[in-house]
Amino acid sequence: MRNVFTDTMKRSRDVFVLFALSSAVNLTVFALYRLNIEPFLYAELISAVLCLILVLIRYAERKKRIETLDRAATVCASDTAFLPEPEDMAEAKYQEMLKESYSRISAENMKNMSEKQEMQDYYTSWVHQIKTPIAVMKLDLHENEAMMQELNRIERYAEMALTYIRLGCDENDLVVEECSLDSVIRETIRKYAPQFISKKLRVIYDGTDKKAVTDRKWFACIIEQLVSNAVKYTNSGEVKISLEGEILSVSDTGIGIAKEDLPRIFEKGYTGLNGRENRQSSGLGLFLARKSAEKLNISLSVESVQGKGSTFSLDLYGKTV
Repeated sequence: MRNVFTDTMKRSRDVFVLFALSSAVNLTVFALYRLNIEPFLYAELISAVLCLILVLIRYAERKKRIETLDRAATVCASDTAFLPEPEDMAEAKYQEMLKESYSRISAENMKNMSEKQEMQDYYTSWVHQIKTPIAVMKLDLHENEAMMQELNRIERYAEMALTYIRLGCDENDLVVEECSLDSVIRETIRKYAPQFISKKLRVIYDGTDKKAVTDRKWFACIIEQLVSNAVKYTNSGEVKISLEGEILSVSDTGIGIAKEDLPRIFEKGYTGLNGRENRQSSGLGLFLARKSAEKLNISLSVESVQGKGSTFSLDLYGKTV
C-alpha cells in the first residue's frame, strides 16, 4: 500500500500547508507579545495530532476507494456499471468519457463479431456445398487413379478450410465423450488407403481396445493431419501408428524434417525446406493439428531425423481409460 500512502500524502498537502501557516502565525503572535513558549508548544502539539488524524482518515478512505476501483477494474471491461460513484466533478467527467468510449468499443465489437459470424457461415456453407460435386466426380472417376488422388487432395483441402474456420468457434463446438481410439485410427487408415496403395507403403497398426474421453471430431482431425503428412512425405517404407501407455505416435520412414525447421513446423503458413521443395505444401496441416490438440488439451510433439523419418506423438494426459 506504499503507493496509496504516497498518493494520500500528496493529496494532503493542503493540511501541511495550513499547519505550517498556522504555526508561523502563532509563533509570530507569541513573539510580538513576548508570551511564554510553553502554551505555543502545547498548541502546536494539538494541531499536529489533529493533522495526523486527518491524514490517517484520508488514507483509510483512499485505501478503501482504491480497493473498490481495483474490484471494478476486473469487470469494467464488460460493464461500466460497476464503477464507484465519482468523488468530484473532474472524476465524473472522466467516468463519462470512459463510458462513452466503452459504448463505442462495444458497438464496434458487436459489428466485428457479426461480420465474422457471417463470414464463417458463408465459408462453412461453401465447403459443405463443394463436397457434393466432389462426391459425384468420385463416382464417375473411380477407375481413374490419378484423378481420384487429385479429387482426394481437393477434398482434404476443403476439410482443412472447414477446420480452420471452426478453430475460431467457442468451446460449445466441443462434444466431449468417451470414444474408441481404434475406430478413429482405422477410419483414418481406410480414408488414406488409396494413397498407401498408390505409393506402395506398408501400414503398421496392431489395434487397441483403449478409449479416450475427448471430442471425436477434433481428435480425428489431428490423426488425419498426421497420417496425411506421413503419406505425403514418405516415398517408400512404412507408416506406423502405435499406442504405448498414454502416448499415441504416428511414425514414418519419409524424408524427415531439417533440424533448423523443427522449432517452427507448427507455425501457420510455415513450410520449411520440405515445403519449398514440395510446392504442394500449404503450411496449414501441422498448424491445424497443433491448434486442434490445444483445443482438446493434448500435447503434440515431434522428433525427426532428416532423411530417415519423423515421429509425431500425442500425449493424452491420462485421458485414456
